[in-house]
Amino acid sequence: MSVHIGIGGWTYEPWRGLFYPKGLTQSRELAYVGEHLTGTEINATFYRGQSAASFAKWRDAVPGGFRFALKGSRYCTNRKDLSEAGESVARFMAQGLVELGDKLGPINWQLAATKKFDAAEIAAFLALLPASHEGLTVRHAIEARHESFDDSAFFDLCRKAGVAVALADSPKYAVLDATDCAPFVYARLQNAQSELEQGYPDEDLDTWAKRVGDWTGQGREAFVFFINGAKERAPAAAMKLIEKVGR
Repeated sequence: MSVHIGIGGWTYEPWRGLFYPKGLTQSRELAYVGEHLTGTEINATFYRGQSAASFAKWRDAVPGGFRFALKGSRYCTNRKDLSEAGESVARFMAQGLVELGDKLGPINWQLAATKKFDAAEIAAFLALLPASHEGLTVRHAIEARHESFDDSAFFDLCRKAGVAVALADSPKYAVLDATDCAPFVYARLQNAQSELEQGYPDEDLDTWAKRVGDWTGQGREAFVFFINGAKERAPAAAMKLIEKVGR
């Protein structure tokens, strides 16, 4: 499966009765996500470490084509000098995420909104991101939110490292549209509207469906997550985009 479309996490009270059927137990919510969507971005890994047992449990709850993207730890990314994050990156990798096996999607390293682009610092940080861990291939995306990262030098560093530049369709932060930096594309769509049942106007979803088709036509795997905005509409938006993409 070359396209993975989903949401952020799976535990969110407003989804109960709107996306999740009434009466569905909380323990079944991830499995329900796996039955209707093809991926999710785990935000909890940004805040704290998880256990190997949790990763294994999540792996077993979803079908084979499903992918879990992980938010990189804030202890790695929310620091004055990213080049000093080596120990924190190693700790993040060692928490047991290999239990996800081939259901592991990319790790998204989201930088602080105040972090400005410094070529030497970013080059050093990218060098800390491992291509594999305990025999499992690991892919990385970097979500830079300061406008100073809209720089060809940044994109060139990511291309050299094979790290995707996250395309964050955000009303608040810089939109960095450089989707040719890695063999996959990582998009975070954040403009859902609460008054629309599917979150986005149909024509906007048509535009994103075409872009997904363009990416896969170039041989790139695509990861598209509906994040924030009117979060209660994220599952409906994801399901509609899956329908439009046709997979």
